Amino acid sequence: MRPLKILTWHTHGSYLYYLTQAPHAFYVLSKPDRPPGYAGRSGQMPWGANVHDMPADRARHEQFDCIVFQDDQQYEKDQYEFLSAQQRALPRIYIEHDPPRAHPTDMPHLVDDPNVLLVHVSHFNALMYDSARTPTRVIEHGVLVPEHVAYSGELARGLVVINHLARRGRRLGGDIFQGARAQVPLDLVGMAAEELDGLGEVAHAQLPAFAARYRFMFNPIRYTSLGLAVIEAMMVGMPVVALATTEMATVIENGQSGFIDTNPATLVTHMQALLREPLLARRLGAQARRRALERFGIARFSADWDRALRDVTGIRAARRPGSG
Repeated sequence: MRPLKILTWHTHGSYLYYLTQAPHAFYVLSKPDRPPGYAGRSGQMPWGANVHDMPADRARHEQFDCIVFQDDQQYEKDQYEFLSAQQRALPRIYIEHDPPRAHPTDMPHLVDDPNVLLVHVSHFNALMYDSARTPTRVIEHGVLVPEHVAYSGELARGLVVINHLARRGRRLGGDIFQGARAQVPLDLVGMAAEELDGLGEVAHAQLPAFAARYRFMFNPIRYTSLGLAVIEAMMVGMPVVALATTEMATVIENGQSGFIDTNPATLVTHMQALLREPLLARRLGAQARRRALERFGIARFSADWDRALRDVTGIRAARRPGSG
């Protein structure tokens, strides 16, 4: 059975990299100069041979099995600009990466179509959106980190990994980060981290090894989906300190794999303890790694996506000889 041909967009580079671990061919829309959302197969990710650049002006002339949207503009505008009517009638999936913004409980999702599968990346997001008549499914994150990377915690500092934190404000916890940094040594990395006196961006492939030297990861985000950087940190055996909000409350076991609370002052106390007690940090980090391996393994993630793609297209995998 041939791999399915999937058309999608480069919305979140790290998520796209993990998505393309599924056993299918992915065609990623691109535009000249690679503006945000249309980077195609580009950037620093170690893309596999199953990832193909798809210039937007050529898309309507190609054949695909499924369209996978990842952003509102793609669903509302791009499909009409770049795709033929026949392509718009193909099986479609919309990946919702975020919780509702306009209202935490009463916001209807953009997609209201029984013929589109709405995939949420966390159970919290699925719980909070009003998805009306659109069928939904949750496919939790899966990550892949280099096997040779292991936690050392040698730096008596905490690490924060957030892109554009200065301009994203309270929702991403910019004020909480700055308040904590006045009491605990914290380094910020990510796009435009320099705007808050951070260290700048670290390439995705180098981030696990870079992070593993820090004593802990701090996640000050009030309201967003579960960050891939948090899961990647857990995978290398790093303890996480975070606000007990959104899906995070189900990921970190308080006092077992890290610390969570809704009181930033309590989190500061926990971070100070981790700086004083490296053995505590190592013990919590080991449990964080076990938790991440159980819940966020790339094999489970890829299998979930393979199942979703085959369910919407109706194209099943060939049976192995002797499987009955």
